[in-house]
Amino acid sequence: MRDMSEPQRPARNVLGGTLTICSIKPMTGFFRDGCCNTGPQDRGSHTVCVVLTAEFLAFSAKAGNDLSTPMPEYGFPGLKPGERWCLCAPRWQQAFEGEAAPKVVLAATHEGALEHCKLADLKKFAVDLN
Repeated sequence: MRDMSEPQRPARNVLGGTLTICSIKPMTGFFRDGCCNTGPQDRGSHTVCVVLTAEFLAFSAKAGNDLSTPMPEYGFPGLKPGERWCLCAPRWQQAFEGEAAPKVVLAATHEGALEHCKLADLKKFAVDLN
């Protein structure tokens, strides 16, 4: 059991650095904190910060997860190409295998994504590598 008097270690990204914000407009993250943070209750592993594309949004809708249609009853605005979003790592992997993976922001992608995705694959789609 963790000693609650100790400060919690900052979340780490896939490159080993401090996890940065993915998006606050639209507000993203499993905890709706703008970051791709995760925890035991996040069964989908919403850990990959992506830059959405029309191709990926169509792929996701076809796979049964329509991210484009607004659902105001859940406070969900619907997503558009070019926006950033914390995507489930298994869904990114599925899109990668289906040749429809969106770009990735590595600094904002939680290290937990590596349980489902290879760093080398994420790097191929990185927008924040030189």
